[in-house]
Amino acid sequence: MRVLITGGSGGLGSAAAAAFGARGDTVHLWGRDEGGLEQTAEAVEAAGGTASVRAVDVRDPEAVKEGVAAIDDTIDILLPCAAITAGPTGKTPLPDLDEEAFESVMQTNVTGVFTTIRAALPTMAADGRVLVPSGSVAREPTPGIGAYGVSKAAVEGLARGFSADTDRVVGVVDPGLVATGLTGGKGRDPESVGELFVWASTDCPAEDLDGEIVTLREWRVATR
Repeated sequence: MRVLITGGSGGLGSAAAAAFGARGDTVHLWGRDEGGLEQTAEAVEAAGGTASVRAVDVRDPEAVKEGVAAIDDTIDILLPCAAITAGPTGKTPLPDLDEEAFESVMQTNVTGVFTTIRAALPTMAADGRVLVPSGSVAREPTPGIGAYGVSKAAVEGLARGFSADTDRVVGVVDPGLVATGLTGGKGRDPESVGELFVWASTDCPAEDLDGEIVTLREWRVATR
């Protein structure tokens, strides 16, 4: 498969990339941290896959379009992982944010996802899938999560909207709390959920994913 991952310089994006690499897949990695992208690419290739890296800021629509155009092939799987927070996780309540901080999070976490999906769709395989990462903070009131939780609720809405408006399978994948920079290092090892995204790309029934949310639980039940 040919996989495009944004936010591929670390965390969830890097873990998923390595899992696809273990299948021998081709993984296109985008992000702003070129050093981190190179490290992820090395992990992909060490696992048996092929990797390419490109410095792309998903907040820049032209950079996104150019990045898609530079991929000289169809895309089978799109995994838009690029995301930021406005401050320490659990300590950044909405009333403490100003408009600039709020908009910054939404621009990356929501508009960036929209821009990437819209640009990639025309080049995706007919049976291609878009996997939008999210978490319970999108659906459950969580103190101190601030704009991050709002952004995840919004991208879940984006996934449902694109699912309704395109023939491709577009759904949400919720790996639970994963220890990344976004969570302050709290949660399970990202590598432990990399295979969840492979399963969602291949073996998860399309009707269970399209416009829906699949979680760690469904993956574990299906693969045990």
